Amino acid sequence: MPIQRQIRMVADLNKCLGCHTCTMACKTMWTDRNSGQMHMYWNNVETRPGKGYPKDWETQGGWFNTKDKNSIPLANINEGYGAPWEYNYGEVLKTDGGDASASVLVPKPEPSGNAYASNWDEDVGDGTFPNSYYFYLPRICNHCSDPPCVDSCPRQAVYKRKEDGIVLVDQKRCRGYRYCIKGCPYKKIYYNPEEKISQKCIFCYPRIEQHKGNLCATQCVGRIHHVGFADDTTGSVYKLVDKWKVALRLHPEFKTEPNVFYIPPLSPPAYNQAGKLTGDPRIPVEVLAKLFGDTADQSLEQRAERIREIFLVLRTEREKAAKGESSELIDILNPHSEADRIRV
Repeated sequence: MPIQRQIRMVADLNKCLGCHTCTMACKTMWTDRNSGQMHMYWNNVETRPGKGYPKDWETQGGWFNTKDKNSIPLANINEGYGAPWEYNYGEVLKTDGGDASASVLVPKPEPSGNAYASNWDEDVGDGTFPNSYYFYLPRICNHCSDPPCVDSCPRQAVYKRKEDGIVLVDQKRCRGYRYCIKGCPYKKIYYNPEEKISQKCIFCYPRIEQHKGNLCATQCVGRIHHVGFADDTTGSVYKLVDKWKVALRLHPEFKTEPNVFYIPPLSPPAYNQAGKLTGDPRIPVEVLAKLFGDTADQSLEQRAERIREIFLVLRTEREKAAKGESSELIDILNPHSEADRIRV
């Protein structure tokens, strides 16, 4: 079915605080009510470099590079989520009087050597001092233009809405075969073992229908998100992606044409061995090039050059604004109201 319009999101990673307000807003709204959803974070914020959530999702493959429903054993699906744990709050944070019986919060049960959970490696960076670095990467379903989850479902339970391109799972048609999970290289579809169906981010389509922004975008403390339609030439999403060309796709080599874009993060300059500042960014461009690009056919070198071009544009426009000169790009990236960055 032809798509009439495609909704998109742009996230400015230079403004992400890693506060997880978007994650908690999404969790509270959609996945904290029903059984079988404890492990589901339709929106999650990963620390990069890191293993992500689910663990090592980038290496699990998908429909894009196999076209074989049987290439990934079903037994491996849902691995990497780990399990939540509790802490000894009652021992450390006394609320009923008396002295605390413990001074340190420790998880219960104590994690084993193979333990993992959401945000397990939060704020754990790479590089060596004084050039250590990390940054935050918020992720939702990309609502791809060529979604492998749609192609891989034998019951046609996964589909793109014609009015806005949002990818949904028909809960009545779904039988929990989990081919959609196998097919998604971003691993942004989750299996509900209680309901025995697949579930995923719905881009808050009830709010979109009411001309409101999706919850992760409206609740974001850093106001990093821009939401709008690809063909709205007056909106910030179009201007960031197509006019200023400062927003890139996450892993375009997956060949799904994701519709969530990212403005790659700038970073302070690195130090050389003599302790002097250099002109090189603290976050190596090569690290960012492995994540972000425009199209599936770009080489890593081409992606790295695009990121350098984006950095040059961002710095140039920032300098103009600092001098009191007008800059459309800086005005877009620093919106004065929610309506400036969300047009649905």
